[in-house]
Amino acid sequence: MKKYFKYLKGDGVIWVITLLLLAFSLVSVYSFVPILVKMEGGTPFKYLFKHMVYVSIAFTTMFWIHKKNPIYFSKLARFSFYASIGLLIFTFFFGTKVNGAGRWIPIPFVGLTFQASDFAKLALILYISRLLAKKKDVLNSWKQGFWPILIPIIVVCGLIVKDNFSTAAIVFMICLVILFLGKVPLVKIGSLVVGGILLFALVVATHKALPNLNLLPRYQTWENRILSRFDMKPEIADEIEVVDNAQAKNAELGIFNGGILGQGPGDGKVKEYVPEAYADFFFASFVEEYGLLGAIILVMLYLILLYRMIKIALKSDKLFETYTVLGIGILLLSQATVNMLVCTGIFPVTGQNMPLLAMGGSALIMTCVGIGIVQSIATRQQTKDEKTDEKEKEIQNAFVG
Repeated sequence: MKKYFKYLKGDGVIWVITLLLLAFSLVSVYSFVPILVKMEGGTPFKYLFKHMVYVSIAFTTMFWIHKKNPIYFSKLARFSFYASIGLLIFTFFFGTKVNGAGRWIPIPFVGLTFQASDFAKLALILYISRLLAKKKDVLNSWKQGFWPILIPIIVVCGLIVKDNFSTAAIVFMICLVILFLGKVPLVKIGSLVVGGILLFALVVATHKALPNLNLLPRYQTWENRILSRFDMKPEIADEIEVVDNAQAKNAELGIFNGGILGQGPGDGKVKEYVPEAYADFFFASFVEEYGLLGAIILVMLYLILLYRMIKIALKSDKLFETYTVLGIGILLLSQATVNMLVCTGIFPVTGQNMPLLAMGGSALIMTCVGIGIVQSIATRQQTKDEKTDEKEKEIQNAFVG
C-alpha cells in the first residue's frame, strides 16, 4: 500500500478518506439505483459503469491538480470566474431541463451532462479568495476594496438562483463566511446581507407582478416546498410538490427503519420508492441500510475532512491559500449537512447531494477538483517543511563537524 501512497502528496488523512468515500460510492450507486432502472430502463451495471467513468475522471483530475503549484490557481482564478459566468449565461438560455430546472449543459457525443453551477461555485471561491488577498489593505474602502468583491458574488448568485435556489443560498453564505474570515468590516458584510435580501425580494415582486417575464420559473415550487414544510399550505396543487412530499416522507421512514445497525447492504426499501435515493436523498438510503452507527461514522469522516482542511488553511503563509482551503472545506461540509437535514425533514427538499458519495457527475468531478487544490497547497507546505528540516540538519552537521 505504501508504494502507491508515495505518489500521493499532501495530507494523508484527506487522501484516505477521499479514496474510501469514492470506493464506497461504487457500492452505494449499485445499491441505490433500482427505481432509476424502473423509470429509465437498463440495469444497475449500466449506471454503475457510468458512475465509474465519472469517478475515474474525478480521481485523475484530482491527482493531476494536486501535483501543480498553488500559484497557478491564483493566476487562473480570474479566468475561471469569467468562464463560469459564460457557462451560467449559456445555461440560462440553452440549458437542458430536468424536473423543470434548466441546470445542465449536454456534452456532445458522450451522452453526459455538466452542471455549470458546480464549476461556478468553486471558481467564485477562488476569485473571492484572490481578491481578498490582493485588497487586504483597502477593504475599508467601498470603491477600491468592497465593491470589486461584492459584484462577483451578486452576479454568480443571481445567475444560479433562477434554477437552483439552494445552491445560490449556500454559495452566498460561504462567501459571507470568507468575507468575515478575510476581516471585511462587519458593517459592509451586514450591508451585503441586507442588500442581497432586498434585491431578491425585488426580483420576487417583479416576478409576481409580471409573470410573463418568467424571471423565476421555479418560484412556485420553492414557495410550495417551504409552506408545506411548515404545514402552512395543507392543500398543494403543484404536482412536483406532491412528489417532493412523498419523497421526504419516505426518506424519513427509511431513516426510522435503519435503527442502530441498519437493514444491511442492499436490503433497504427507500431506494425502491424515492427517485433521487442515489443523490438528493442519499443520506436516507444510507442510514436505512447502515443504521445510526453508519451515519455517525459518515458524519465523523466529513468532520475530519473539514478539520484537516482547517489545519492546512491555518498553516499556510499565503492569504489566498488560507481563504481558498477554508472555502472549499466549508462548501463540502455545507452540501453534506443540507443533504442530511433534508432527509431528516428539518429542511425543505433541495437539490444538494452528498459530496463524493452520490451518483457521479459534474458535482463529483468539481468536488475532487477542490480537494486536489487543497492537496496541492498541502503539498507545498510539506515540501517547504522538508526543505526547512534539511537546512536545520545541515546547520547541525556543520556545528558538529
